[in-house]
Amino acid sequence: MYQRTVLIVEDEILIRMMLADTLLDEGYDVVEAANVLEALAVLGQRNIDAVVTDVDMPGSLNGLDLAKMISVTHMHVPVIIASGGRRLRPEELPGDAVFVPKPYGLDVIAAMVGNMTAGEGRRLAG
Repeated sequence: MYQRTVLIVEDEILIRMMLADTLLDEGYDVVEAANVLEALAVLGQRNIDAVVTDVDMPGSLNGLDLAKMISVTHMHVPVIIASGGRRLRPEELPGDAVFVPKPYGLDVIAAMVGNMTAGEGRRLAG
């Protein structure tokens, strides 16, 4: 059976850990990154089925930049963009990305990931 993999990109370690634990409990394989550069390295090495990213992170690239790159290089990968300090309108979101304001319910994110990755189990590596 194919285990779907979720990449969590979040610089706040407690939020990242709680979300990772929730998704692990739901049966996902979870990969964590603390910033966009780490996330890009993961995307270059692993098959990822969904990404959950914060907007504001350290470094010159933010989660919105990451989502824009994913919409071009990994078009099949759904992205959830979260922020506590910004509210993004649908026209500001790249590709099919969705915005969730913080604080969010962990169960809400898990359900969104489940809906976004339904049917992905047959996707071939590559």
